[in-house]
Amino acid sequence: MKIKSKIIAVTGAGGGIGSAIVSRLIERGAEVAAIDLKAESMISLIEKYPGKVTAYAVNITDRQSVDKLPEQIIADLGAIDGIIHCAGIIQPFVKVTELDYDAIDKVINVNLYGTIYINKAFLPHLLKRPEAHLVNFSSMGGFLPVPGQAIYGASKAGVKLLTEALYAELLSTNVGVSVVFPGATETSITQNSGVKRPKSSAEDAKKYKMLAPEKVAELVVEGVEKNKLQIFTGTDSNFMNRFYRFSPTRATGFIAKKMASLLE
Repeated sequence: MKIKSKIIAVTGAGGGIGSAIVSRLIERGAEVAAIDLKAESMISLIEKYPGKVTAYAVNITDRQSVDKLPEQIIADLGAIDGIIHCAGIIQPFVKVTELDYDAIDKVINVNLYGTIYINKAFLPHLLKRPEAHLVNFSSMGGFLPVPGQAIYGASKAGVKLLTEALYAELLSTNVGVSVVFPGATETSITQNSGVKRPKSSAEDAKKYKMLAPEKVAELVVEGVEKNKLQIFTGTDSNFMNRFYRFSPTRATGFIAKKMASLLE
C-alpha cells in the first residue's frame, strides 16, 4: 500500500517505535490517528505536526472503547486506510513459577486480547477501502522461547499466528497484512510496562548495538509499501529467526545462557 495521502491509525503512538512511525508516516504524506493510553503522551506529536495528527486516548483492553474507535476516527478524518498496532508490554523478568496471575492477565490482555480487539474493530472498515493495510507487532520472543519472558512470548506468538492467519484469510481482498519482529530497540518499554529492569540487562544493553526507533519506523513503513508479510528489524532479529529455524534446540540453549544472569 502506498502511504501518500492515506489516513493511518497507529497504536502506542505516545512514544518509542509508535511515535517514530507516526513521524515517518507524516513525512511520507499520510495523515495519522494517534492512539495511546494517555492523551498527554501525544501532545508533542500534535504540536510538531499541526493538522496532521489527531489524538485518541484509548485503553486497548477495553473492548467497548476499541469497538467505537474506528467510527470516531472516520467521523473526524473521513476514512481509515490502515492500522499499525504497536502497543504492547513486557512481563517482569521472572520464571513462570514466580509470576503472579495479575501480571499474567495484564500481559495477555494488552498484547493478545488488545490485538484481537483492534483487528476486529478496524478490519471491517479497511475492507471497504480501495487499498488498505494492517500491521501487528510481534517480537523475537514470538518465535523464539525466552526464559523470564515466557508469558510475554506466548502472547506475542499468538500475535504472530493471528496475523499470519489474517494474511491468509485476506489474500483475495484489498487488505495487505504484515507482522513485525523488532530486534533490540532503544525504547522505554520496560519502564512503560511497570517492570523493573535487571541491572545486568542494563549493562548488556550498553554492549550491543540497538536500533533507534526511527530506523525501525523506516523499515516498517517500507515493509508496508512493499506489502511484506514478515518484517524483521535489526540484525539480531534476522539472525535469531534463521538460527531458530535451523536448530531450535541450539538456539534455545543459546538464549537460555544469555538470559541466565537475569533470572538469578
